Amino acid sequence: MIIEQFFEDYVLGSERRSFGRTITETDFVVHAGHTGDFFPHHMDADWCATQEIGQRIAHGTLVFSIGIGLTATVINRRAMSYGYDRLRFIRPVHIGDTITTITRIADKRDHPKRTAQGVVTETVDIRNQREETVLACEHLYLVDRRSAAA
Repeated sequence: MIIEQFFEDYVLGSERRSFGRTITETDFVVHAGHTGDFFPHHMDADWCATQEIGQRIAHGTLVFSIGIGLTATVINRRAMSYGYDRLRFIRPVHIGDTITTITRIADKRDHPKRTAQGVVTETVDIRNQREETVLACEHLYLVDRRSAAA
């Protein structure tokens, strides 16, 4: 879906929730191939069985990539991603876990140099099937204003 939502249109506290996505062994293998991260805690089930965690854990960047991808359902012609802040890997994700992403508009502010745009901060809460937060961060958007700030 394509929309046009200006800075002024964002409502603090508004939320959206993605569909779920189950993490698979294929996800682990493909992500390791893309990143070169073949550390045993992601790839070696036998070694992990001897560790406290007991099983392989997903790459944090895998969880981030899939979790953010779950939110990519709307194209706003008036906004672009400006980056991510405060990224934290809170709980491990394992093969067979299903993640869902909840986003909430948390802040709107002027851009210090771009008067024709503002910055919208969206909190990102990626949860597992038990509704436990596994990853959290803030997504910043650079959004066009209807008219430049004074």
